[in-house]
Amino acid sequence: MFSLENAKREYDEILNQLSSPELISDWKKFEELSKKKKRLEKIIEKQKEIDHLKKEIEENRSILSSGEDPELSSLAESELKILMEKQENLEKELEETSKEKEEVTPRAVIVEIRAGTGGEEAGLFAADLFKMYSKYAQLQGWNQKILDSNPTEIGGFKEIIFELKNGDIFSKMKWEGGVHRVQRIPTTEKAGRVHTSTVSVAVLPKPQKTEIKIKPSDLKIDVYKSSGPGGQYVNKRETAARITHLPTGLVVASQTERNLLQNKENALAILEARLLERMENEEAVKMGDKRRTQIGQAKRAEKIRTYNFPQDRVTDHRVKKSFHQLEKILNGELGPVTEALNSRDL
Repeated sequence: MFSLENAKREYDEILNQLSSPELISDWKKFEELSKKKKRLEKIIEKQKEIDHLKKEIEENRSILSSGEDPELSSLAESELKILMEKQENLEKELEETSKEKEEVTPRAVIVEIRAGTGGEEAGLFAADLFKMYSKYAQLQGWNQKILDSNPTEIGGFKEIIFELKNGDIFSKMKWEGGVHRVQRIPTTEKAGRVHTSTVSVAVLPKPQKTEIKIKPSDLKIDVYKSSGPGGQYVNKRETAARITHLPTGLVVASQTERNLLQNKENALAILEARLLERMENEEAVKMGDKRRTQIGQAKRAEKIRTYNFPQDRVTDHRVKKSFHQLEKILNGELGPVTEALNSRDL
Protein backbone atom coordinates (compact mmCIF):
# COMPACT_ATOMS: atom_id res chain seq x y z
CA MET A 1 0.00 0.00 0.00
CA PHE A 2 1.36 3.41 -1.03
CA SER A 3 2.10 5.83 1.79
CA LEU A 4 3.03 9.47 1.18
CA GLU A 5 4.59 9.65 4.64
CA ASN A 6 6.87 6.70 3.85
CA ALA A 7 7.84 8.29 0.53
CA LYS A 8 8.68 11.59 2.26
CA ARG A 9 10.67 9.79 4.93
CA GLU A 10 12.66 7.85 2.31
CA TYR A 11 13.20 11.08 0.34
CA ASP A 12 14.63 12.85 3.42
CA GLU A 13 16.95 9.88 4.11
CA ILE A 14 18.25 10.00 0.52
CA LEU A 15 18.90 13.76 0.78
CA ASN A 16 20.89 13.03 3.94
CA GLN A 17 23.01 10.39 2.20
CA LEU A 18 23.58 12.58 -0.87
CA SER A 19 24.97 15.35 1.32
CA SER A 20 27.65 13.02 2.73
CA PRO A 21 31.22 13.96 1.57
CA GLU A 22 32.17 10.24 1.51
CA LEU A 23 29.71 9.65 -1.35
CA ILE A 24 31.94 11.54 -3.81
CA SER A 25 34.25 8.52 -4.11
CA ASP A 26 31.36 6.08 -4.69
CA TRP A 27 29.91 7.08 -8.07
CA LYS A 28 27.71 3.97 -8.43
CA LYS A 29 25.94 4.59 -5.11
CA PHE A 30 25.57 8.31 -5.92
CA GLU A 31 23.95 7.41 -9.25
CA GLU A 32 21.54 4.95 -7.62
CA LEU A 33 20.52 7.45 -4.92
CA SER A 34 20.03 10.21 -7.50
CA LYS A 35 17.68 7.96 -9.49
CA LYS A 36 15.68 7.11 -6.35
CA LYS A 37 15.48 10.80 -5.43
CA LYS A 38 14.11 11.68 -8.87
CA ARG A 39 11.46 8.95 -8.72
CA LEU A 40 10.36 9.95 -5.19
CA GLU A 41 10.07 13.60 -6.27
CA LYS A 42 7.66 12.52 -9.01
CA ILE A 43 5.63 10.45 -6.51
CA ILE A 44 5.39 13.26 -3.93
CA GLU A 45 4.44 15.83 -6.60
CA LYS A 46 1.70 13.60 -8.04
CA GLN A 47 0.29 12.93 -4.56
CA LYS A 48 0.15 16.69 -3.89
CA GLU A 49 -1.79 17.17 -7.14
CA ILE A 50 -4.22 14.40 -6.13
CA ASP A 51 -4.75 15.96 -2.69
CA HIS A 52 -5.47 19.34 -4.29
CA LEU A 53 -8.00 17.73 -6.68
CA LYS A 54 -9.73 15.98 -3.76
CA LYS A 55 -10.30 19.36 -2.08
CA GLU A 56 -11.75 20.80 -5.28
CA ILE A 57 -14.02 17.75 -5.67
CA GLU A 58 -15.32 18.15 -2.11
CA GLU A 59 -16.04 21.86 -2.72
CA ASN A 60 -18.06 21.04 -5.85
CA ARG A 61 -19.99 18.29 -4.01
CA SER A 62 -20.86 20.77 -1.26
CA ILE A 63 -22.27 23.19 -3.85
CA LEU A 64 -24.34 20.36 -5.38
CA SER A 65 -25.69 19.17 -2.03
CA SER A 66 -26.75 22.70 -1.00
CA GLY A 67 -28.83 23.17 -4.18
CA GLU A 68 -29.13 26.88 -3.50
CA ASP A 69 -28.07 28.20 -6.93
CA PRO A 70 -29.19 26.09 -9.96
CA GLU A 71 -26.71 27.79 -12.30
CA LEU A 72 -23.80 27.29 -9.89
CA SER A 73 -24.89 23.67 -9.29
CA SER A 74 -24.90 22.99 -13.05
CA LEU A 75 -21.37 24.43 -13.34
CA ALA A 76 -20.20 22.40 -10.31
CA GLU A 77 -21.64 19.19 -11.78
CA SER A 78 -19.81 19.56 -15.13
CA GLU A 79 -16.57 20.53 -13.36
CA LEU A 80 -16.89 17.58 -10.98
CA LYS A 81 -16.78 15.07 -13.88
CA ILE A 82 -13.57 16.65 -15.22
CA LEU A 83 -11.93 16.73 -11.78
CA MET A 84 -12.82 13.09 -11.02
CA GLU A 85 -11.42 11.98 -14.38
CA LYS A 86 -8.19 13.90 -13.66
CA GLN A 87 -7.96 12.28 -10.23
CA GLU A 88 -8.42 8.79 -11.70
CA ASN A 89 -5.67 9.38 -14.31
CA LEU A 90 -3.26 10.80 -11.73
CA GLU A 91 -3.86 7.87 -9.37
CA LYS A 92 -3.03 5.45 -12.19
CA GLU A 93 0.15 7.41 -12.97
CA LEU A 94 1.06 7.42 -9.27
CA GLU A 95 0.63 3.66 -9.05
CA GLU A 96 2.82 3.12 -12.14
CA THR A 97 5.52 5.50 -10.84
CA SER A 98 5.58 3.86 -7.41
CA LYS A 99 6.14 0.44 -9.06
CA GLU A 100 8.90 1.69 -11.37
CA LYS A 101 12.46 0.52 -10.77
CA GLU A 102 15.26 3.05 -10.83
CA GLU A 103 17.14 2.62 -14.09
CA VAL A 104 20.88 2.98 -13.64
CA THR A 105 22.39 4.86 -16.57
CA PRO A 106 24.90 2.66 -18.45
CA ARG A 107 28.52 3.67 -17.86
CA ALA A 108 29.64 2.18 -21.16
CA VAL A 109 28.18 1.92 -24.66
CA ILE A 110 29.01 0.07 -27.86
CA VAL A 111 28.70 2.18 -31.01
CA GLU A 112 28.23 0.54 -34.42
CA ILE A 113 28.74 2.64 -37.58
CA ARG A 114 27.83 1.16 -40.98
CA ALA A 115 28.07 2.65 -44.46
CA GLY A 116 24.67 2.73 -46.20
CA THR A 117 23.73 4.00 -49.65
CA GLY A 118 26.38 5.90 -51.58
CA GLY A 119 29.17 3.37 -52.20
CA GLU A 120 32.71 4.54 -51.43
CA GLU A 121 31.47 8.00 -50.37
CA ALA A 122 29.28 6.40 -47.66
CA GLY A 123 32.36 4.53 -46.40
CA LEU A 124 34.33 7.78 -46.24
CA PHE A 125 31.55 9.48 -44.29
CA ALA A 126 31.43 6.50 -41.90
CA ALA A 127 35.12 7.26 -41.22
CA ASP A 128 34.23 10.96 -40.68
CA LEU A 129 31.58 10.01 -38.11
CA PHE A 130 34.03 7.70 -36.35
CA LYS A 131 36.54 10.57 -36.17
CA MET A 132 33.79 12.89 -34.85
CA TYR A 133 32.83 10.50 -32.03
CA SER A 134 36.51 9.78 -31.24
CA LYS A 135 37.27 13.49 -30.82
CA TYR A 136 34.04 14.02 -28.85
CA ALA A 137 35.10 11.16 -26.54
CA GLN A 138 38.52 12.80 -26.04
CA LEU A 139 36.89 16.15 -25.17
CA GLN A 140 34.64 14.37 -22.65
CA GLY A 141 37.50 12.37 -21.12
CA TRP A 142 36.02 9.00 -22.10
CA ASN A 143 38.02 5.87 -22.94
CA GLN A 144 37.64 4.32 -26.39
CA LYS A 145 38.40 0.83 -27.67
CA ILE A 146 37.86 -0.45 -31.23
CA LEU A 147 36.14 -3.86 -31.16
CA ASP A 148 35.90 -4.57 -34.89
CA SER A 149 36.35 -2.78 -38.20
CA ASN A 150 36.02 -3.43 -41.92
CA PRO A 151 38.03 -0.72 -43.76
CA THR A 152 37.75 0.21 -47.44
CA GLU A 153 40.69 0.61 -49.82
CA ILE A 154 40.42 4.43 -49.93
CA GLY A 155 40.38 5.07 -46.16
CA GLY A 156 36.72 4.64 -45.31
CA PHE A 157 34.84 1.99 -43.35
CA LYS A 158 32.17 -0.45 -44.43
CA GLU A 159 31.65 -0.95 -40.69
CA ILE A 160 33.38 -0.02 -37.45
CA ILE A 161 32.36 -1.01 -33.92
CA PHE A 162 33.87 0.53 -30.80
CA GLU A 163 33.29 0.87 -27.06
CA LEU A 164 33.16 4.10 -25.04
CA LYS A 165 33.40 3.97 -21.25
CA ASN A 166 34.17 5.83 -18.01
CA GLY A 167 31.73 8.73 -17.88
CA ASP A 168 28.17 9.94 -18.31
CA ILE A 169 28.16 8.49 -21.82
CA PHE A 170 24.67 7.15 -22.53
CA SER A 171 22.86 10.42 -21.76
CA LYS A 172 24.95 12.12 -24.46
CA MET A 173 25.42 9.34 -27.01
CA LYS A 174 21.88 7.91 -26.96
CA TRP A 175 20.76 10.57 -29.48
CA GLU A 176 23.23 9.37 -32.14
CA GLY A 177 21.36 6.17 -33.05
CA GLY A 178 19.72 6.35 -36.49
CA VAL A 179 20.49 7.24 -40.10
CA HIS A 180 22.93 10.11 -40.75
CA ARG A 181 22.74 11.66 -44.23
CA VAL A 182 25.58 13.59 -45.91
CA GLN A 183 25.29 15.96 -48.87
CA ARG A 184 28.63 16.96 -50.42
CA ILE A 185 30.84 16.75 -53.52
CA PRO A 186 32.88 13.53 -53.16
CA THR A 187 36.62 13.69 -53.78
CA THR A 188 36.08 11.13 -56.55
CA GLU A 189 33.48 13.34 -58.33
CA LYS A 190 34.95 15.07 -61.41
CA ALA A 191 31.83 16.96 -62.55
CA GLY A 192 31.42 18.81 -59.24
CA ARG A 193 27.98 17.36 -58.45
CA VAL A 194 26.65 17.08 -54.90
CA HIS A 195 25.99 13.48 -53.88
CA THR A 196 23.78 12.20 -51.06
CA SER A 197 24.97 9.23 -49.00
CA THR A 198 23.83 7.63 -45.75
CA VAL A 199 25.46 5.99 -42.74
CA SER A 200 23.62 4.18 -39.95
CA VAL A 201 24.67 4.43 -36.31
CA ALA A 202 23.53 2.20 -33.44
CA VAL A 203 24.30 3.04 -29.80
CA LEU A 204 23.96 0.00 -27.54
CA PRO A 205 24.29 0.16 -23.74
CA LYS A 206 26.95 -2.29 -22.58
CA PRO A 207 25.25 -4.73 -20.19
CA GLN A 208 26.24 -5.13 -16.56
CA LYS A 209 27.59 -8.60 -15.75
CA THR A 210 24.29 -9.58 -14.09
CA GLU A 211 22.07 -8.41 -17.00
CA ILE A 212 23.05 -10.96 -19.64
CA LYS A 213 23.92 -14.59 -18.97
CA ILE A 214 25.13 -16.62 -21.94
CA LYS A 215 25.62 -20.37 -21.74
CA PRO A 216 28.85 -21.58 -23.39
CA SER A 217 26.78 -24.34 -25.05
CA ASP A 218 24.76 -21.63 -26.87
CA LEU A 219 27.85 -20.37 -28.69
CA LYS A 220 29.52 -21.56 -31.89
CA ILE A 221 33.01 -20.03 -32.18
CA ASP A 222 34.95 -19.98 -35.47
CA VAL A 223 38.50 -18.69 -35.88
CA TYR A 224 40.04 -17.38 -39.09
CA LYS A 225 42.82 -15.15 -40.44
CA SER A 226 42.32 -11.37 -40.20
CA SER A 227 41.84 -9.56 -43.51
CA GLY A 228 42.30 -5.93 -44.57
CA PRO A 229 40.89 -3.76 -47.39
CA GLY A 230 40.25 -5.77 -50.53
CA GLY A 231 40.08 -9.00 -48.51
CA GLN A 232 43.81 -9.72 -48.42
CA TYR A 233 45.06 -11.53 -45.32
CA VAL A 234 46.98 -9.31 -42.93
CA ASN A 235 47.80 -11.96 -40.34
CA LYS A 236 49.47 -15.34 -40.89
CA ARG A 237 47.85 -16.88 -37.82
CA GLU A 238 44.12 -17.44 -37.20
CA THR A 239 43.49 -14.69 -34.65
CA ALA A 240 40.07 -13.37 -35.80
CA ALA A 241 36.97 -14.70 -34.03
CA ARG A 242 33.39 -15.15 -35.22
CA ILE A 243 30.72 -16.05 -32.64
CA THR A 244 27.25 -17.38 -33.50
CA HIS A 245 24.59 -17.27 -30.78
CA LEU A 246 22.66 -20.44 -31.61
CA PRO A 247 19.31 -19.63 -29.87
CA THR A 248 18.89 -16.30 -31.74
CA GLY A 249 21.09 -16.75 -34.82
CA LEU A 250 23.00 -13.52 -34.05
CA VAL A 251 26.50 -13.50 -35.56
CA VAL A 252 29.32 -11.19 -34.42
CA ALA A 253 33.02 -10.99 -35.22
CA SER A 254 36.23 -9.22 -34.24
CA GLN A 255 39.65 -9.09 -35.92
CA THR A 256 41.19 -5.85 -34.63
CA GLU A 257 43.55 -7.45 -32.09
CA ARG A 258 46.57 -9.66 -32.85
CA ASN A 259 45.54 -11.99 -30.04
CA LEU A 260 42.72 -14.54 -30.51
CA LEU A 261 41.57 -14.32 -26.86
CA GLN A 262 41.17 -10.53 -27.06
CA ASN A 263 39.21 -10.82 -30.31
CA LYS A 264 36.92 -13.39 -28.66
CA GLU A 265 36.36 -10.98 -25.75
CA ASN A 266 35.60 -8.14 -28.17
CA ALA A 267 33.13 -10.25 -30.14
CA LEU A 268 31.45 -11.40 -26.93
CA ALA A 269 31.06 -7.76 -25.78
CA ILE A 270 29.30 -6.93 -29.08
CA LEU A 271 27.07 -9.99 -28.74
CA GLU A 272 26.04 -9.13 -25.18
CA ALA A 273 25.10 -5.57 -26.20
CA ARG A 274 23.01 -6.83 -29.13
CA LEU A 275 21.25 -9.40 -26.94
CA LEU A 276 20.40 -6.69 -24.39
CA GLU A 277 19.03 -4.51 -27.22
CA ARG A 278 16.91 -7.42 -28.43
CA MET A 279 15.54 -8.03 -24.91
CA GLU A 280 14.71 -4.34 -24.44
CA ASN A 281 12.91 -4.15 -27.77
CA GLU A 282 10.86 -7.25 -26.95
CA GLU A 283 9.99 -5.75 -23.56
CA ALA A 284 9.02 -2.47 -25.26
CA VAL A 285 6.58 -4.28 -27.56
CA LYS A 286 4.95 -5.94 -24.54
CA MET A 287 4.67 -2.67 -22.62
CA GLY A 288 3.23 -0.72 -25.55
CA ASP A 289 3.96 2.54 -27.35
CA LYS A 290 4.85 4.63 -24.29
CA ARG A 291 7.88 2.51 -23.42
CA ARG A 292 8.77 1.87 -27.07
CA THR A 293 9.23 5.57 -27.80
CA GLN A 294 11.78 5.82 -24.98
CA ILE A 295 14.14 3.25 -26.48
CA GLY A 296 16.57 4.94 -28.83
CA GLN A 297 17.92 1.65 -30.14
CA ALA A 298 14.56 0.99 -31.80
CA LYS A 299 15.14 3.98 -34.10
CA ARG A 300 17.93 2.54 -36.24
CA ALA A 301 16.04 3.12 -39.51
CA GLU A 302 15.00 6.68 -38.71
CA LYS A 303 16.74 9.54 -40.55
CA ILE A 304 17.89 11.75 -37.70
CA ARG A 305 20.44 14.19 -39.10
CA THR A 306 21.70 15.75 -42.37
CA TYR A 307 25.23 17.10 -42.86
CA ASN A 308 25.08 19.60 -45.74
CA PHE A 309 28.61 20.62 -46.78
CA PRO A 310 27.76 23.19 -49.50
CA GLN A 311 25.63 25.12 -46.97
CA ASP A 312 27.98 24.50 -43.99
CA ARG A 313 25.03 23.21 -42.01
CA VAL A 314 24.05 20.26 -39.81
CA THR A 315 20.29 19.78 -39.37
CA ASP A 316 18.86 17.54 -36.66
CA HIS A 317 15.39 16.54 -37.86
CA ARG A 318 14.07 15.59 -34.40
CA VAL A 319 14.44 19.09 -32.99
CA LYS A 320 13.99 20.71 -36.45
CA LYS A 321 17.06 22.82 -35.81
CA SER A 322 20.16 23.64 -37.89
CA PHE A 323 23.69 24.21 -36.62
CA HIS A 324 26.41 25.95 -38.64
CA GLN A 325 30.21 25.47 -38.55
CA LEU A 326 29.92 21.89 -39.75
CA GLU A 327 33.68 21.27 -39.58
CA LYS A 328 33.72 22.09 -35.86
CA ILE A 329 30.93 19.57 -35.24
CA LEU A 330 32.82 16.91 -37.23
CA ASN A 331 35.85 17.71 -35.06
CA GLY A 332 33.96 16.55 -31.98
CA GLU A 333 32.21 19.75 -30.87
CA LEU A 334 28.82 18.04 -30.52
CA GLY A 335 27.82 19.92 -27.36
CA PRO A 336 25.24 22.33 -28.88
CA VAL A 337 23.50 19.48 -30.74
CA THR A 338 23.37 17.24 -27.66
CA GLU A 339 22.11 20.09 -25.45
CA ALA A 340 19.29 20.86 -27.90
CA LEU A 341 18.23 17.18 -27.86
CA ASN A 342 18.49 16.83 -24.08
CA SER A 343 16.43 19.99 -23.50
CA ARG A 344 13.70 18.60 -25.73
CA ASP A 345 13.88 15.29 -23.83
CA LEU A 346 12.56 13.12 -26.64
